[in-house]
Amino acid sequence: MTRMAVFAPFELIEGDRRRGIVLVADHARRDLPEEYGDLGLPAGEFERHIAYDIGVEMVLRRLAARLGAPAVFAAFSRLLIDPNRGEDDPTLIRQLYDGTVVPANYPMDAEERERRLARYYRPYHDAVSAMVASVAHESGAPPLIFSVHSFTPVMQGRPRPWHAGVLWDNDDRVARPLIDMLAADPLLTVGDNEPYDGALKGDTMYRHAIVNGFAHALIEIRQDLIAEEAGAAAWADRLAPIVDAINRRSDIHEVRRYGSRTGPL
Repeated sequence: MTRMAVFAPFELIEGDRRRGIVLVADHARRDLPEEYGDLGLPAGEFERHIAYDIGVEMVLRRLAARLGAPAVFAAFSRLLIDPNRGEDDPTLIRQLYDGTVVPANYPMDAEERERRLARYYRPYHDAVSAMVASVAHESGAPPLIFSVHSFTPVMQGRPRPWHAGVLWDNDDRVARPLIDMLAADPLLTVGDNEPYDGALKGDTMYRHAIVNGFAHALIEIRQDLIAEEAGAAAWADRLAPIVDAINRRSDIHEVRRYGSRTGPL
């Protein structure tokens, strides 16, 4: 009998935890456990944004190296289960995504849903929680949590003008200076809660930063800018001194519970 390879649901990048920074990426990979095959999809679908955030893994690895900071990223495709959604979110396991039907996700019985939560989703979030706790312990203060995502240049036929967008809910300690420092470059168009709103109950920032009162932000970088290694490296090099400068601000390493626009915590 041939044994299936063990699939690790997350990967850790080690760094100096005393720096007080935790980097995360929810959609960095398009991989699937062997037992799920291709979810009934043609190979080309895994080249698209529906499977992963194009370019993010390259950005994250270089950013972690430049900052000397630890990082955690999910090692499975968002098509299996989306770690940047709450467990009760209807888009947690998508049956239809940007025009593509995912055959293996419909119908979905309660047992299979729980299996994906238990084997992939929860271990990833446990790893993020453990890293956040470890960094807080080693640095002696609440950490800065910085999440990296990417977005498509065009969605549903509409061009997106931003080079990057910064997503946040009520706590702008990281988001505001990040937007300002990026926008200081006259060649960049920077979105404030664009192309998405940063208030999403149960998502990664909500779960690990907002409910704990930790300073945080999520950056979305346009995918055509980081699809190749040179562009990804350039964006990591742009972000590293900005994140480092924000991390040195006196208000960053404090617990401040601003709540959420999504309702009571």
